[in-house]
Amino acid sequence: MADRSFLGWPFFDDDHRRLAVELESWAERELGTSGDTPHEGPALDDACRAVVQRLGKAGWLRHTVPRAYGGVRERLDVRSLCIIRETLARHAPLADFAFALQGLGVGPVTLFGTATSRAAYLRPV
Repeated sequence: MADRSFLGWPFFDDDHRRLAVELESWAERELGTSGDTPHEGPALDDACRAVVQRLGKAGWLRHTVPRAYGGVRERLDVRSLCIIRETLARHAPLADFAFALQGLGVGPVTLFGTATSRAAYLRPV
């Protein structure tokens, strides 16, 4: 198990600590090892789509959008995003990659998009 002592630092709250424990448990149970991941071609594309679906079904992608669009917190929380990425990367780098791409796609829309673009693109995440 990775060192999680940093979760005791004052800028992490109980929600962050709960997130770390729940995601760690989910990742141990649900993610394969990085050796199971195809490295190119259609198999890799399929693996990416499958991991995004698993992340979405488990609710982890909700951390990439604000609560008004189905997210977990009122605003984007970079600490939660960092906890998620660090945990996913340890268990399955492809899962971290897939999660990061979802956030990269919606971050600018969340922060700078019009109400119309937010409604169109954030809800489907």
